Amino acid sequence: MVAEKVTVESQSYLPGATGCTWRSEGAGSYTIEDNAELTRGTRITLKLKEDAQQFSKAETIKRIIKQYSGFVPFPILVQGEKINTVQAIWTKNKNEVSEEDYNEFYKYVANAYDEPLLKLHFSADAPININALLFVPKTNLEGFGFGRMEPGVSLYCRKVLIQQQSKEILPDWLRFVKGVVDSEELPLNISRETMQDSALISKLRRVLTGRFLKFLNEQAKNSPEKYNEFWETFGAYLKEGLATDFTHRNELVKLLRFESSKSEQLASLQDYLDRMKEDQQQIYYFNGPNRETIEASPYMEIFKDKDLEVLYTREAADDYILSQLGEFEGKKIVSVDQSDLDIEGFADRDQAQSLSAEETNDLITWLKDALGDKVTEVKESKRLADSPAIVLNPDHLSSSIQRMMQLMNKDLSAIGPKVLEINTSHSIIKGLSKLSKKKRIL
Repeated sequence: MVAEKVTVESQSYLPGATGCTWRSEGAGSYTIEDNAELTRGTRITLKLKEDAQQFSKAETIKRIIKQYSGFVPFPILVQGEKINTVQAIWTKNKNEVSEEDYNEFYKYVANAYDEPLLKLHFSADAPININALLFVPKTNLEGFGFGRMEPGVSLYCRKVLIQQQSKEILPDWLRFVKGVVDSEELPLNISRETMQDSALISKLRRVLTGRFLKFLNEQAKNSPEKYNEFWETFGAYLKEGLATDFTHRNELVKLLRFESSKSEQLASLQDYLDRMKEDQQQIYYFNGPNRETIEASPYMEIFKDKDLEVLYTREAADDYILSQLGEFEGKKIVSVDQSDLDIEGFADRDQAQSLSAEETNDLITWLKDALGDKVTEVKESKRLADSPAIVLNPDHLSSSIQRMMQLMNKDLSAIGPKVLEINTSHSIIKGLSKLSKKKRIL
């Protein structure tokens, strides 16, 4: 590509073998002739094109060697200086590599100054030959507003770089992962176009992604504190995967973590299931800006009264994912601000102090007339103990998802009418009942 003429002179190590000289100008033909004056070894001479003279500079050659051949097993010298000084530790047994070696290698491949949060070093022979060394950084630079991260894993074949920061071998939602993957089954001359359509690359991607998710699940079980640290930093990427990648949904669901009304520690959906009451059929969640706001909400009154656990979500993306999942291990996942929750019995309040059935029906009729098409239904609440009323969603969209939809579509001023529930034992509602009677008399 950079030479107008290439000459290769080579002498075999076999006794009595004749040396050969190969010449080509890259026009589709070449010549080979015997050369008895050669000594053992091979010499390649390139006559550079006029516009490629920069490739004669030592610094350019060093840079190319470090980028593409920095891990080959034999020494490469430029003007007497060894260039490939970093070892390909991903090909070694884990017992042969020290933590210091791992940390130094991470700094090299990730261009980092600190140590990694997590590392995965593994080899596999089936269904495809793989040697991989993957790292999770401690810091999420994309989260700090430094722009979208480029993929951080490079693809090698027999320690020779095939593609730096490859977009093909891991899904985009794992772009925070750094490291290297080496597979001897890949051809050295594979092109970017071939990679996109290669069944071998697809298999490599599937195996690598599955193995990394298995590793995260192992971390979650064996080192929950470290996993929670990972989740706080990179959990948004796993949520992105759940929203966009159906192939790995089952593995990703297990990795979700939420705050909970039952624990100060982050909880998985399986943790929630393990703590559920025997007759409970639904998994409940509620969105709010922080724990204090959620727990002070009137929507939580019935759940406190019935001692039912609620998962706390902070972002609309959480609600979107849970609504898309729909269920987990046969249990329906629902937001507490939906109107059709299956909760038996009233919240703890003095029924004797409530409006009578006739008064309740009269007030409901009056409210329906007053509110018109702003509500689909007005009814007596089973969930309120201390608050006068709440507004509920008749469909399966939580309030946070509706707010997100409004932000995405400025012309969408409101998203459908609501259901109004009233607490007939609350003084405000009883006062409103009296006012409605006077209104009707007048």
